[in-house]
Amino acid sequence: MKKRTIVALPGDGIGRVVLEETIRVLDAAGFEADYVEGDIGWEFWKKEGNPLPQRTLDLLAKHKIALFGAITSKPKDEAAEELSTELRDKGLIYSSPIVGLRQHFNLDICIRPCKTYVGNPLNFIRRGADGGIEEPEVDAVIYRQNTEGLYGGVEWSNPDKQVYDAFMTHPKFKKNFGSVPKEEISISTRIFSKGATERILRAAFEHAKEYSYKSVTLCEKPNVVRETSGMMYKMALKMQKEEYPSIELWNTNIDAQMMWLTKNPENYGVIVAGNLFGDIISDGFAGLIGGLGFACSAQMSADGIAVFEPTHGSAPKYADFKTSIVNPIAMVESACMMLDYIDEKAISTKIRRAVADVVAEGKVRTYDMMKMSGRPDVIEKGAASTHQMAEAIIAKINQ
Repeated sequence: MKKRTIVALPGDGIGRVVLEETIRVLDAAGFEADYVEGDIGWEFWKKEGNPLPQRTLDLLAKHKIALFGAITSKPKDEAAEELSTELRDKGLIYSSPIVGLRQHFNLDICIRPCKTYVGNPLNFIRRGADGGIEEPEVDAVIYRQNTEGLYGGVEWSNPDKQVYDAFMTHPKFKKNFGSVPKEEISISTRIFSKGATERILRAAFEHAKEYSYKSVTLCEKPNVVRETSGMMYKMALKMQKEEYPSIELWNTNIDAQMMWLTKNPENYGVIVAGNLFGDIISDGFAGLIGGLGFACSAQMSADGIAVFEPTHGSAPKYADFKTSIVNPIAMVESACMMLDYIDEKAISTKIRRAVADVVAEGKVRTYDMMKMSGRPDVIEKGAASTHQMAEAIIAKINQ
C-alpha cells in the first residue's frame, strides 16, 4: 500500500474535531498517510481578507486529495464587519471558500450517497397499508453538478448599465421588470453548459451501470425552467437511448420529488441534478437516513483532484462546548469515499462495517441519535461524545 499525503482542511467550528477523530479511525483501520494541514475558513477571512489563501490552493494542486471538515459562511455585510480593522474599507468581498475551491479546481462532480444503517433510530419510518410501521431501506446516490447553475456566482445588485441593457433585450424581463428602478433589482443567473452537463449525466449513468441500479432519475424542473433544466433533460434522453438503454431514465420535478421522498424513497437509486436542486434533494434524502450527521460527500475534477467532506456545516454553537457532542459518522463516511476513490476499498469496507456494527448495536449513540437537543448536558444524560463515538468505531475495527 502506497503511503499518501492527504491535505487536511479542518475549516471552522466542529470541522476540526470531526476531522481529527476521523483521522484516528483511519489510522486504526491501517490507512497510512501523512497529513498536511491547509488554511481555510473564517479565521483567515478575518485576519487576511481571504478565506481561501493561495498557499492552500498550492497544497491541493500538489497533493490532489483533501479531507475537509466544515466551513462558516455569512452574508456579505456581516462578513465585512468581522474583518480586522486594517482590512476594512478596502473593497474586500467575502465569498464561500468551498465554492471557491470547487470553481478553482473545477470540482464539478459532486456525489452524495444516502444509505440507511440498520438499527439507526433516526431512520425514516411510515405507516403501511395494513396500519403497521414500515422502515424502507434507502439507498440513493445523488450526483450534483457542482460548479454551475445558481451557485455559479454570476450575480448583480443594482446592475451596471451594460448588464441592465442586455437584460432589457429579453421581452419578459422588459415586461415584468422594465418599470422597476434599476437600483432595486438584484439578479442571480442560472447557467448550464453542455460540457459540464454531459459530465455529470455520464457520471450518474456510469455509477448506475457499475453498481446495478435500475434507474437514473433526473430531478430538475424542465416544464418551467425550460432552457437549463430543459437542456439537461434532452441530453439525458439522448444519452440514455444511445448509450445506456438497459438503465431506465426517470424524470421528476424537484417540488414533486420532495413530496415523494416520504412516499416511496426506496424506489430511487441514482439521482442527478443541477447545483441548487442537487443540494436540496441530497439534504432531503439525508433526512431519511438520520440527518446531516450521516451525510457524506465527494467532489472531484477531471484532473484527478478530489475533496471529501461531510455535508453538514460548521455548527459554531457547538464548537465551544467543553466536550464535543457532534456525530462524526458523516466525516468518517466521507473518508471512506476517499478510500474508495484511491482504491483502498478493503480499508473502507472495514470502517463501514465497524460503523454499521456500532449503529446496529445501539450502545453508543450521539445526541442526535438519541433525539436530544444539542446542549452541553447531553453527555450527562447518556449521549456519546464525538470522541466516544470514534472510540466505539475503532473498537469494532480492532475486534
